[in-house]
Amino acid sequence: MTEARTLDATILREYDIRGIVGATLNPEDVQAIGHGFGTFIARAGGKTVAVGYDGRLSSPDLEAAVIKGLSAAGLHVYRVGRGPSPMLYYATHVLEADAGLMITGSHNPPDYNGIKMTMGGKSFFGTDIQKLGDLVAAGDFVNAEGSDETRIVFDDYVARLLGDYRGTRDLKVAWDNGNGAAGEALEALVAGLPGEHLLLNEKIDGTFPAHHPDPTVEKNLDQLKELVLRTGCDLGFAFDGDGDRIGLIDSQGRVLWGDQMMVILAREVLKDIPGATIIADVKASQVFFDEIERMGGKAVMWKTGHSLIKAKMQETGAPLAGEMSAHIFFKHRYYGYDDALYAAVRLLSIVASGDETLDHMLDAMPQMLNTPELRFDCAEERKFIIVEEVAERLKSISGITVHDMDGVRVQSGDGWWLLRASNTQAVLVARCESTTVDGLKRLKDALSNQLRESGLEPPAFD
Repeated sequence: MTEARTLDATILREYDIRGIVGATLNPEDVQAIGHGFGTFIARAGGKTVAVGYDGRLSSPDLEAAVIKGLSAAGLHVYRVGRGPSPMLYYATHVLEADAGLMITGSHNPPDYNGIKMTMGGKSFFGTDIQKLGDLVAAGDFVNAEGSDETRIVFDDYVARLLGDYRGTRDLKVAWDNGNGAAGEALEALVAGLPGEHLLLNEKIDGTFPAHHPDPTVEKNLDQLKELVLRTGCDLGFAFDGDGDRIGLIDSQGRVLWGDQMMVILAREVLKDIPGATIIADVKASQVFFDEIERMGGKAVMWKTGHSLIKAKMQETGAPLAGEMSAHIFFKHRYYGYDDALYAAVRLLSIVASGDETLDHMLDAMPQMLNTPELRFDCAEERKFIIVEEVAERLKSISGITVHDMDGVRVQSGDGWWLLRASNTQAVLVARCESTTVDGLKRLKDALSNQLRESGLEPPAFD
């Protein structure tokens, strides 16, 4: 019988559970979390759950622990095995499981691990995770005898990815798996794609010896850029530690960020579904919103966070959504979750279906001047208060438009600036974008002045 257990508060995050193995997270914690999550499922009338795990060294032990906990709640567990998070989501869908659970530390350093959960086809996040922590602390478990079986979906998953490839000409493509959990699926995928494919760091290795498995940090793309430039590839893809976020570079080694990828992907979606809603988070460039409207779509700005974006997709019926963090969600011809391998297939299909290169697609987009996403320390108890203080002061300023669904995004004649509190760390996040150098300076100054008025020294923007 699982005992009541007080979990380290730092592991109960907004979108998932994440901690340092052996310090804030251990197998006993994970077993208790599994029993608690299984209790939620059982009390909602569920009977089955699919479980997968990533390539981290600690993941097999944590998978065994969570299955023990889920089974103790009387559930039948489908053991999907090692692979990327999207393969687990796929398994949950095709096996018609009532819930899904993935053991993964995503793009965190090797000593981290965690759990991503879905239930009833929706993300399990926010207050649900806090309630799960309370349930585990109270020991309020359902106790029954469950079972488990191995259900390998690997071949079907790869076949499903290949099934949506629509390219008509061969390309030379570089792929950097970053030693993440998508490695084996990537190898199988490229074996079925036309063209020439060069693989980097395809072997799954939870120590991540080549570089940190986060393709949204440009230095982690250096190895991919070098390969693309040296071998004359048409483009290059990269993936994060659990295969749900994507990186993309063109033949010149230039990075296309999440919002730029979304503009390219939206072309095909809007051709099939004219006027469709396409969602991006508050950090996305104004270019995204303008281009979606220009192509006849309805651009919607929403809160940052993959679970929040998924919920907004379900609410609006949007066939495509994405974040600057390069989570890209396809409901168009797919299942609505974030799958970097699938996004790569769709991007590759577009580039390989005409005469236009990825370089030309990037050059054709309006060019903006912007800061990178700046993350700077702010006390946990102050971060949301500072954003509220800024929002209150902005009410007295004329000539601006304020979007306040997630922090404040302030639009003016110069462009826009953003200030929001991270949901997962004791940091504030800022970004500015303009069409001119002078305009960008004015936006930086406006943001800096607001931070100083709240007693916080602004970050160095340059």
